[in-house]
Amino acid sequence: MKHTYILAILFIVFFLSCKQQEEKQDSLSKNSGEVEKLEEETKKSTAQPNVIVLDKQFEMAGLDRNRQIRIYLPPDYMKTDKKYPVLYMHDGQNLFDDLTSYAGEWGVDESLNELAKTSGLELIVVGIDNGAEKRMNELGPWENKEFGKAEGKQYMDFIVTQIKPYIDNAYRTFKDRKNTAIMGSSMGGLISHYAMYKYPEVFSKAGIFSPSYWFSDQVFSFTQNNPIPKDARLFLLVGQKEGNGMTVNTQKMYDQIYSSKHPKENITAIIDPKGDHNEAFWQKHFTPAIQWLFAK
Repeated sequence: MKHTYILAILFIVFFLSCKQQEEKQDSLSKNSGEVEKLEEETKKSTAQPNVIVLDKQFEMAGLDRNRQIRIYLPPDYMKTDKKYPVLYMHDGQNLFDDLTSYAGEWGVDESLNELAKTSGLELIVVGIDNGAEKRMNELGPWENKEFGKAEGKQYMDFIVTQIKPYIDNAYRTFKDRKNTAIMGSSMGGLISHYAMYKYPEVFSKAGIFSPSYWFSDQVFSFTQNNPIPKDARLFLLVGQKEGNGMTVNTQKMYDQIYSSKHPKENITAIIDPKGDHNEAFWQKHFTPAIQWLFAK
């Protein structure tokens, strides 16, 4: 009888302890949810005043969808009648504004504002928003068994035949290839590489950050079969923390381009031992890449 009584007491103590733990977890979950909601409500735009989000959404020919465009204008754009070079970039949501970014922004606007002030280097940046669930397809120049249909050609045709003419007509730009560049990271790096070799008459400079060369081996044969002008400039970047496959493929591509007798002074490859696959890494190298690509 005494033994049964002790077991009953232990059971009650155990039950009360579990109940308190559940209530504590519920409270923590509730508080966590409230913190997340509060962060969303208090998160503010970090885009600089000279970044414009166009009201007009552009219909993407052949893809049956629309796309948002974001534009960075140099600080003195409204005060002068100068013309400017243009840099086209992918994943527009992540370039200028922490509010719209997926995992932090590149800080392109802050970096270029500082560069304009310290060196006088000024350019217009056109950010093309990514297609969210369609991103891998749009930025994929070749079909991939895992991700399916390749829409990279239509996406780049959209930039070259729809967006560039609009920008050149609406803003004071240098329209020639010498003053037209393209840049992106990850899949954006892959499609920037593709753009350089597919449209050498349009682009003369490419910033190829953390390129997803793993996506398709066709990138190597495509590069070999489509030589680019000797004055084209290619800035390749990868971080060792991104994985051995990323560094090996980037080194392989650099070696291939270099062995094709492309001038050494017009291709550079940086393997950053501390580099990881994120916006902070790409932001770190953005200014040096711009300075090198647009060096005179």
